[in-house]
Amino acid sequence: MTDRQSYETILFSREGSIVRLVLNRPQVHNAFNEVMVQELGHAFAAVCQDAKIRVVILTGQGKSFCAGADLNWMRKVKDYSFEDNVQESKSLAELMYAIYALPLPTIARVNGAAIGGGTGLMAACDLAIAAQTAKFSLSEVKLGLVPAVISPYVIRRVGESTCREFFITGERLTAERALRFGLVNEVVPLEDLDRAVQERVSQLLTSGPKALNTCKEILRKIPGMSFEEAKAYTAEVIASLRVSPEGQEGMSAFLEKRKPRWARE
Repeated sequence: MTDRQSYETILFSREGSIVRLVLNRPQVHNAFNEVMVQELGHAFAAVCQDAKIRVVILTGQGKSFCAGADLNWMRKVKDYSFEDNVQESKSLAELMYAIYALPLPTIARVNGAAIGGGTGLMAACDLAIAAQTAKFSLSEVKLGLVPAVISPYVIRRVGESTCREFFITGERLTAERALRFGLVNEVVPLEDLDRAVQERVSQLLTSGPKALNTCKEILRKIPGMSFEEAKAYTAEVIASLRVSPEGQEGMSAFLEKRKPRWARE
């Protein structure tokens, strides 16, 4: 993978083990269309192929994070058949799941408004750090629609009771209110956003890469398991990590009071 790859609607850059994906349609507040959905899917798939990448940052160019679906795209899908709409929606659903299930930690750097599907992109990430000026809304009901494709990720992030309010009112939320409900993990002044993101990146780089991958796996799998299934699965997970090279190195480093290899790279 090259440090920079060329796309039409996003910017892809890499610095060491960190990849930054930037939604790059600032003239329409980074609203997504079919091209952006396809390109984001390609970019996240490419990230999975490089074992040296440790963290992915998702953000927006300009003043907004993502304003949801592009109006011109909406004009087209308005005239699609039911079958065509299903296929179009499946593409977005696949992207959301690809972000959510990515083996690597993901950080949403929310530099501005995250509306509709933009809130969904953010919710699919592991951590969301927002500027104080950011605004959020699940306003699909105002258009006679619902936040369907993004709902699994928003519900998992904030819970059903909160979503009952946000989904049916479509109200706009301040960053501080989004923080209070757990929609974002941290809110900082816009000028401190990069510092806050870098602090989280540094935090993540001190942890074992395989351990982080496995954390994401158990978070994805455990909610769907019975206690009997979870007992067997989790026992095997921790046993396999303890005997793995990373687990051996991590435990040795702890006992020897030194930094593990991955934290020195």
